[in-house]
Amino acid sequence: MSSQYFQNLQVYQLAEKLADEIWRIVEEWNLFAKETIGKQLVRAADSIGANIAEGVGRGSYQDNRRCTRIARGSLNETRHW
Repeated sequence: MSSQYFQNLQVYQLAEKLADEIWRIVEEWNLFAKETIGKQLVRAADSIGANIAEGVGRGSYQDNRRCTRIARGSLNETRHW
């Protein structure tokens, strides 16, 4: 499997769009909001795409499945914040 494969996945592309938009939004917040909720929100959103990419790179179905579940958890965390 190509190391570039994950970048062609629609779910990865959507995760990256979401993370980029969240970064843009949080950059406009005041310092207190950025330092409290903002950092957690950005980390959670960035983790979605990172885990999708890691899962593809692991090379086994089981590892990919595990990373996909972690990505889903990060999506839920993002929705929470």
